[in-house]
Amino acid sequence: MFDILQSDIVVMQELKIQRKDLRDDMVLLDGWDAYFSLPKHKKGYSGVGMYTRNSACAPIRAEEGLLGFLPSSEASGVLYRDMDEKESIGGYPSAAQLEGLGVDDPTALDAEGRCLILEFPAFVLLGVYCPANSNGQRDDFRHGFIRALDCRVRNLTKLRKRVVLVGDLNVNRDEMDGASALDDRRKGNISHEEYISTPNRRIFNQLLLGGEVVGERDEDREEGVLLDTTRHFHPERRGMYTHWEQKINARPGNFGSRIDFILVCDAMREWLKDANTQDGLLGSDHCPVFVDFHEEVALEDRQVQLVDFMHPVATLINGNRETQLAPALSAKRMQEFDRRRSIKSMFAGASVKTAQPMTYTARQQKEEHMDTQAERAMEESALPPITPMRSPSAFDVAPAVTRITENAQSPTSLQSVSDLKPIVDLKRKPAVATSPRAMKRQKSNSTIQSHSRPSGQQSLRGFFRSASGNGTVRDTASAIISDAGVDPINDQLPLTTSVAELTTGNCTSAIDAIQTSDTMLEETASSISKTLAPAPTIPGGSPAREASPTNFEARAATHHSWNSLFSKPAAPLCESHDEPCKSMQTKKKGSNQGRSFWMCARPLGPSGQKESGSEWRCGTFIWCSDWGGGKK
Repeated sequence: MFDILQSDIVVMQELKIQRKDLRDDMVLLDGWDAYFSLPKHKKGYSGVGMYTRNSACAPIRAEEGLLGFLPSSEASGVLYRDMDEKESIGGYPSAAQLEGLGVDDPTALDAEGRCLILEFPAFVLLGVYCPANSNGQRDDFRHGFIRALDCRVRNLTKLRKRVVLVGDLNVNRDEMDGASALDDRRKGNISHEEYISTPNRRIFNQLLLGGEVVGERDEDREEGVLLDTTRHFHPERRGMYTHWEQKINARPGNFGSRIDFILVCDAMREWLKDANTQDGLLGSDHCPVFVDFHEEVALEDRQVQLVDFMHPVATLINGNRETQLAPALSAKRMQEFDRRRSIKSMFAGASVKTAQPMTYTARQQKEEHMDTQAERAMEESALPPITPMRSPSAFDVAPAVTRITENAQSPTSLQSVSDLKPIVDLKRKPAVATSPRAMKRQKSNSTIQSHSRPSGQQSLRGFFRSASGNGTVRDTASAIISDAGVDPINDQLPLTTSVAELTTGNCTSAIDAIQTSDTMLEETASSISKTLAPAPTIPGGSPAREASPTNFEARAATHHSWNSLFSKPAAPLCESHDEPCKSMQTKKKGSNQGRSFWMCARPLGPSGQKESGSEWRCGTFIWCSDWGGGKK
């Protein structure tokens, strides 16, 4: 995400998370610091976050809250507004100002996670998420918040600090910044003077440089202090919106509003290089807004590199950026993330460190060498005598056939007796005791099992025993063959041969015997297939029922009836476009709350109204209860 935005400072609003929801990929980002102001009481509500690139900037102070009534992380619980002036950002409203703001509980206002403030050597950055218009339910709180924001910004300006205000302010300047406002003006529902004179909009316009105000300006707001950067570069652009209502799918038709701003003080006007919206980036009901500063900026009577001005002086030594401890509000200094690194940094650091080889003492190496020699000697002496064994069943012959046939056909299979190795059953237990290591490597695969449950780990064959205890899956297969009237396969076929038999030519007879077993297997499978096949119609008996076309059509009709009974009805087609409608549900309280209806699936147009005969949403509306899936 940060590579796409190509920014050095990223400000986010409306995070809707709690501290326990923070993950490593949100905090432990290589080359970045993270700061969060999250709601203290409400869950999944508001929240502001900031990410700063370490190579481009370094905050010297950080705090959350607008009025300074939250305990500081730096001063062990002391309120931000009560800290020493050299340690705090400053600009907190005085007692007289607080009384005029109309805020009932300043601590509750700061605890909603709506303001995060970082101070750099160059400026003070405020990331803000103002309360939205909630149908008049929190108008007093919303009005008090924007008044407090205006007061804090003006106080910081009086301290001769440069101020940058970024965030979702949930208010626009005039009709140009709202599609719905333009529609209301066309309908004559509201005048221009009435629109820009609403309480929150009036305060906002008085805060802006060049903001339009009707009548006399308020006391202590005689002049504007912040510049609207986006409108500064695009003064006449219309439709420059940053928010679109998702419920009505208003973004494709660009029926939105501009409520996200980047505002800077007038002293930074010459620093600006570009500012714009990024409405092409999807994923939210808002789009990003950015501002770009010049790399070299004017500072009083000299030109300085902005990257140097964004770091404390002590952190730049001989052209190298020295890392200092981030402010206590940094997420990396939280208890759950402190002194931790990301996985990426761990792998990056692995190339610097050299792996230390594991060393052994001479005594350990000698003991291990002796154990290995003793183990090999005991394994060689533990080979059992070469004796024919009884085949477990005919189904185990296939792998043995392939193995022996390849050995017999190989040009090097019939060599001198001294070069040949006997074929032994490596699955049998050795006749003599072996070392513990050798016994761990050997697999116990005994063909005779006792009725009692064996101790230790069982073999795989034990899981396929029948309920009787001695029988296995092979017994079941033999029973099926017997029931089918087929003779069981001769299970006396030897699977191993001695060296003498190989030299005297008896190997051929063993191969012939196994090939004969293959033939018997094929005959057995054929007999089973015939046994399981449906019996032909017997003369004089009841003939087999055949599927006639009439029966097939009846079954198809029944299948279609059941499908139509349990499937949803097809969506109706809209009136103007003959396209399938989409189903929606009424959320508004009243007699129709919870009812579903069909409407045109296309988005609203720039007018924000349903249109007939255009490419935008038409006026089709059908209650789902009135639609049975038939034709309109």
